[in-house]
Amino acid sequence: MRGVNGTAAAALDRVSAIAREAGRAILAHAPAGVPCREKADRSPVTAADLAAERAIVDGLRAWDRAIPIITEESSAPPARDRAGWERWWLVDPLDGTKEFLANNGEFTVNIALMVDGDPVLGVVFAPALDLLYCGGRGLGSWRLAGASAPVRIHSRAWQPAQPARVVESRSHPSAALEAYLRSIRVGERIRLGSSLKFCRVAEGSADLYPRFGRTMEWDVAAGDCVFRNSAAWGERQSPIRYNTDDLAVPGFILGNDDTAGVKAPLAATSAGG
Repeated sequence: MRGVNGTAAAALDRVSAIAREAGRAILAHAPAGVPCREKADRSPVTAADLAAERAIVDGLRAWDRAIPIITEESSAPPARDRAGWERWWLVDPLDGTKEFLANNGEFTVNIALMVDGDPVLGVVFAPALDLLYCGGRGLGSWRLAGASAPVRIHSRAWQPAQPARVVESRSHPSAALEAYLRSIRVGERIRLGSSLKFCRVAEGSADLYPRFGRTMEWDVAAGDCVFRNSAAWGERQSPIRYNTDDLAVPGFILGNDDTAGVKAPLAATSAGG
């Protein structure tokens, strides 16, 4: 990313390096036999989650201790304390823990820098696939596969007259999703774990990502940033809003710019993946 936009590109490089370090920490924990417990929402947490969180928090604090960090595995400050924040990090150290435990490779490290309520830098790294997506305001969005050179990626706004290539959660099916898919022309359904779904839309290999189950801001911010900056010019519209009272995202349809602000027709209690 060097040479794209000076300081901002260097910052994106540094976030990418931190994400890769977290990915190495994850891969050091083989899925088989990993000690696992359930959080209050019944989602799993493993030693790999905690090791990745330590790597990310240490890396971000060594860079700038003044910027607050919200991670999936930590307790976020109450809304009244966050209301005045201008800059903060949203981090999911291991998005797709179920995929990690299933050993299917579809898990990611998610790191996003938030400024005035919008993700302005975002990195999604899939360590088992050695696949990194990143994007930033004024930088565009990029895919780095293995040791290959970065490739600029672009999405396109879905046109309802065309059959949609829909990417959906592997772990969280819903009645609301099925109802929505019956209302549009569907050409292909792609089931995938973690924030890689955002990246599929950002790179143009999928048209829509509808999510009608509850998820959390740290699950989506990095992928949303990659999506927002994947337009050929300007930014794509996103229906996702941040720094809400409970940091929850009730649902969204990503990829059809006309759906900005859409609300999920059904509420769900599951989070992640």
